[in-house]
Amino acid sequence: MIKYILPAVIIFLIVLFWEKIQNFVEKKFNIKLNYIVISTVIALVAIILLLLNY
Repeated sequence: MIKYILPAVIIFLIVLFWEKIQNFVEKKFNIKLNYIVISTVIALVAIILLLLNY
C-alpha cells in the first residue's frame, strides 16, 4: 500500500511547493530548473512504474 501512497504524496508536495523550490534553487545555485525537472520527472515516472509492476 505504501508504494502507491508515497509517490503520490511526494509528487503532490512538489507540485504544491514548486514556486518556492524554484526560487530557492535559482537564488542558491543560479540555475533554471527546466532541464533538471524534466529529467527528474521522467526518472520518477520510471520509478513509479517499476514499483507498480513489482
